Amino acid sequence: MRKLILLATMALAAAVLPSALASAAPAPAPAAAPATTAAAPTAAQLLAKTNSCKQISNGKYKTDEDVSGKTVAVCDANGAVFWKADMDIDCDGQRSTQCNEDTDCCYQDDTAFHQSDGKPLNAAKLPYIVVPSSSSIWKYSSSQLKGGGSCAVIYNGKVEYAVIGDTGPTQIIGEASYATAKDLGINPDPSNGGTDSGVTYICFKNSTVSPIENHSAATSKGESLASTFVNNN
Repeated sequence: MRKLILLATMALAAAVLPSALASAAPAPAPAAAPATTAAAPTAAQLLAKTNSCKQISNGKYKTDEDVSGKTVAVCDANGAVFWKADMDIDCDGQRSTQCNEDTDCCYQDDTAFHQSDGKPLNAAKLPYIVVPSSSSIWKYSSSQLKGGGSCAVIYNGKVEYAVIGDTGPTQIIGEASYATAKDLGINPDPSNGGTDSGVTYICFKNSTVSPIENHSAATSKGESLASTFVNNN
């Protein structure tokens, strides 16, 4: 009988012990929260870094052909150059419902820089900006800018990330594609659209978006470079 009681006690202890050990064991550590991507800079944060101008252009640009005053300087910064101007609408490149000979009196069926398939850019779909062609005023290549380079365009509290997609007149600055204007809430019509002032263009040195026609890649790269620009200026 005593042996039977002893055996029963041992069996009961064997059954209870694992549960007791389990309850006494420390709870597993909670899984680490996934890393969050830092938010892209706001328009205000970017503009705060463009309050002063270290002019690198040899003189200034006009905003339009029919104005006499030259008021826009190209300014240097750590990792970027910037200028504050108007926005004229560039509708050149691939023909579309929005951009063609009928909608734009000055339409051209080509752009200075091309898609990865060799075709001109599509102004109606791709946000891009226009830089002045190289001249004695300024050579964009001397500031480490090139076709497909990444830029932030700021207007009325909004930021649009675009690429350098075309070149324009040597004496005029302040132009972007139909798609850029539309995304910023500016009238994109090439015949009567654009805005006379209030646009800031920040182009990041030694940057390239590839392929140039990939706007999501332009946005991702632009946000990263914009964060660096804000932190380093």
